[in-house]
Amino acid sequence: MSSDLLNEKLNLETAKIDWQMLQPHFARGAAVYVAPDLDLITVARYVADDCAAKLSPLMAAGQFQLVSDEQAKTFLAANQEMWAVVVAPWVLVQPVL
Repeated sequence: MSSDLLNEKLNLETAKIDWQMLQPHFARGAAVYVAPDLDLITVARYVADDCAAKLSPLMAAGQFQLVSDEQAKTFLAANQEMWAVVVAPWVLVQPVL
């Protein structure tokens, strides 16, 4: 898929959703946290392209990781609204600030 088409597809599939609705994805280990200061679509593109060179530094910095139990509890308690995009088998989630 061309870069422009993939970006368009990711943009169209990105939506705001409450954390409560994302819990099933967390429970199956598929919810991936993306730090709020990152561009969600750019990170989704790295995942879609399997670009370890771009993702590894984000992982090392804690800006891209599986949602932790502590994060999930915090998001649930606040009923945090999230941006979410699916890059199968993952659901990338980012808190709405």
